[in-house]
Amino acid sequence: MFHKVTLDNNIHILLEQVPYVRSVALGFWVDVGSRDESPENNGISHFIEHLLFKGTKKRTAKQIAEALDAVGGQLNAFTTKEYTCYYARVLDEHFGLAADLLSDMLFDSIFDPDDIDRERNVIIEEIKMYEDAPDELVHDIFAGSMWQGHALGRPIIGTADVITKLSRDKIIEFYKTYYNPGNMIVTVAGNIDKEEVIRKLRPVLESRTGGVPAKAMTAPLPKRDVVCRNKETEQVHLCVGTPGLSLEHEKTYTFQIINTILGGGLSSRLFQEIREKRGLVYSVYSYHSSYHDTGLFCVYAGLSKQNVEEVLGLIFKQIKDIRLNSVKVEELQRAKDQLKGNLLLSLENVSTRMSRLGKSQLYLGKIIPPEEVVEKLNKVTIADIQELAEEMLDPRCFSLATIGPWGDCGSLEKVLGQLI
Repeated sequence: MFHKVTLDNNIHILLEQVPYVRSVALGFWVDVGSRDESPENNGISHFIEHLLFKGTKKRTAKQIAEALDAVGGQLNAFTTKEYTCYYARVLDEHFGLAADLLSDMLFDSIFDPDDIDRERNVIIEEIKMYEDAPDELVHDIFAGSMWQGHALGRPIIGTADVITKLSRDKIIEFYKTYYNPGNMIVTVAGNIDKEEVIRKLRPVLESRTGGVPAKAMTAPLPKRDVVCRNKETEQVHLCVGTPGLSLEHEKTYTFQIINTILGGGLSSRLFQEIREKRGLVYSVYSYHSSYHDTGLFCVYAGLSKQNVEEVLGLIFKQIKDIRLNSVKVEELQRAKDQLKGNLLLSLENVSTRMSRLGKSQLYLGKIIPPEEVVEKLNKVTIADIQELAEEMLDPRCFSLATIGPWGDCGSLEKVLGQLI
C-alpha cells in the first residue's frame, strides 16, 4: 500500500509498507545532478555527495560511518545526471536513527575546509581510477559525442581540472541553491506504518525551510559523430547508439522490449549471434537510459581490434532486421516475461521498492504500481515494435565511440558509413 504525505515545508514523504520483512529502506532524494551544472562546476553535485559524509554540527565523519555499522545497517549515496540520492537500510527498530542521521547529513553538514581539500584529492583519485576503466569510460565518451555542448553529455564525476579549482564558496553556493525542502523528497519502504514514519520524520524535517530553485531545462540537440580515443588497452571498447525516449514517453515500454530482445540478456539476439555463435566478444549488451526530456540507446561490445568491422556489421544486421521485419511472436513473449519477472523479483528487496518510489515521483510526479507496468508491457504488439524501430533505430542517426589501441581512427568513419 502506498501513502504520500506533504509536510508544511513542502517535503513530500512517500511510503510503501511491506509487513513481511524486518527491514526498512529510507531515501532522501535531491532533485539535482550533473545536468544542473555548468562546464565550470562540472562534478560539483558528486563532490557535495562526498562531503555530506564528512561531518555535521553534532557528528564527526567517523561517527557518521559508525552510526549504522553499529546496528548492522547500511548507509550510502549516489549521484546521477538528474538527481542525487542518500539512503540507508536498517532493521525496522532503528528507523529513527537512520532518519536522524540522514537529515543531519543533508541539512547540517559543516563543509570544513580541510575536509574539502582531502576529499578533493579522493575524487581526483576516483577520476584516475575511472580513466583506467575503459569499459566504463567509453559510455561517457559516447554520451559526450552525441550530446556535444550539453550538460547531459558531460561526466557526472567531473574532471580533475574542474575539481581542483572548485572553491568552498562555490560549493556552499551550489549546496544552498539545491539542498532545501522544496527540491527534495523522502521515500520509505519496509516494515513500518505511516504513523510511525511521520512521527519520526516530522521533527527532523519540518523545521527546515527553502523553496524550489529555478531551473532552465533544455533538451539536448543530438549530433551524429564518430569519436575515437587512443589508449593502450588489450581490447577495443565500443559504444554505438542513438537518441532514445524520455521516461514519461508513451512508447517507453515498447522501447524496453526492443532493447531486451536486441541485447538485454543471455538469450538476446546480440549475445547469441556475436558471443555464442561466433565467439567474437566476451561482453556485448544494449541498454536504454531515460531522462526528463530525452533518452539514450546504446550497444556496447568489448572485442579485439581486428574484429571491430565484423561485430559492427552483426550489430547493424540485427538492428536493420528488427526495423524491416519486426520480431517473432516467441521473442516478444519471452521479452515480456523477462521484464515482468525482473520487475516482480526486484520487489522482494525493500531498497528497490524505495528507489521505485523516488524515481517515479521525481520523473512522473506519481507512483506507477507494478501491476500497471505489467499491463502496459502486455499491451505491446509486434506492429508497435516495428513502428517504433523504424522511427528510432535509423542507422543513419547512430553515433560511435571507442577506446582502444588506435593509431588512426579514420577507418572507423568509413566502416560506419558502409554499414549504414
